[in-house]
Amino acid sequence: MQKIDDKIRVKRVPKRGIYDKKSIYQILDKEFMCTIAFIHAGIPVIIPTLYGRHENDLYLHGSTASRMMKTLKEGIELSLNVTIVNGLVLARSAFHHSANYESVVLFGKAIWIEDQEEKIQALKYVSDHIIKGRWEEARQPNDKELKATMLLKIPIEEASAKVRTGGPSDDKADYDLDIWAGLIPFKRTIEAPIPDEVLRAGIEVPDSVKNYS
Repeated sequence: MQKIDDKIRVKRVPKRGIYDKKSIYQILDKEFMCTIAFIHAGIPVIIPTLYGRHENDLYLHGSTASRMMKTLKEGIELSLNVTIVNGLVLARSAFHHSANYESVVLFGKAIWIEDQEEKIQALKYVSDHIIKGRWEEARQPNDKELKATMLLKIPIEEASAKVRTGGPSDDKADYDLDIWAGLIPFKRTIEAPIPDEVLRAGIEVPDSVKNYS
């Protein structure tokens, strides 16, 4: 059980704060894109990137020439966010409009993965997180590609989730107003796969793509 200190404690509407690892994992596993904030050359920077989770670690991959990867490799402090918006909450008053969402904020330091076998395993974790089964269907990275790729691991040690659900919350005096209030739910839809324009004839859609949902 992680220690709940001021660094990760949800301060705005604290009842929405969630700190157990199982809930944090569930939100992280619904997404594969995060934003990472860090200080580079004295300037605050925030960059979106793909990630994968395996057990209590998040994995990032990128070019060895990447400013973000080279900076995080040094073990500096970082902050990471994942947010899923589930709908718009429309109140009677403009002040009480909101959104339903699930989010995770994580603090920590990245660990540079140098061992070749561990790098390959970490790449598989990222691939499986995004689309399970695709790793086995694709050509594996060669030495040149591995040399050009950096892998980082971020332990999930200081993290909190924040979740909002439900309808609008108006002031009592506004309930008699002739103004519509309610929810506009969001739902992510996955459309039929589109084959590459130069795909050779006769190659069927693989299981990882068929089963993606």
